[in-house]
Amino acid sequence: MNRIALLATPLLALTLAACASTAPTQVAVQAPVVTAPVMNQPLVATPAQTTQQALLTTSVANGFVDAGALALMTAKDSAAANSAQFYALQFGRPGAPRAWAGDKGTTGTVAVGPYVRVNNLDCRDFTHTVKLNGQDYVKKGTACREQNGNWAVEQGA
Repeated sequence: MNRIALLATPLLALTLAACASTAPTQVAVQAPVVTAPVMNQPLVATPAQTTQQALLTTSVANGFVDAGALALMTAKDSAAANSAQFYALQFGRPGAPRAWAGDKGTTGTVAVGPYVRVNNLDCRDFTHTVKLNGQDYVKKGTACREQNGNWAVEQGA
């Protein structure tokens, strides 16, 4: 068996050398054009996109701030309060207030409780305090994160 391998190796080398020395014939071959069917698949949002969308749609105007304070807040106040409210609910440690500052001395804090699972939703108690024109406006409630990532105040909670 070893002898056959010793004799076959030089023969194989000669055969391959002969093939390499002949000039290749050029043949033009055009590849067929294949078009893929268009499929309408929904785009799946990344966690960062989901968080950004939820931040944009979680609004203090939807029950996160006392109505008396909300009527006096400027757009900058509301934007700062929205951001603080969302990030406190989303990432805040229980009991650690998240502060915000708006226009002309308007400030506020948002404190949240621990996550609680209710009807397959993540919920948290919150306390949002707004200091405006020397007066404190306090709103307490429970917010739950909906399937789309938005936080909504639970009515009657």
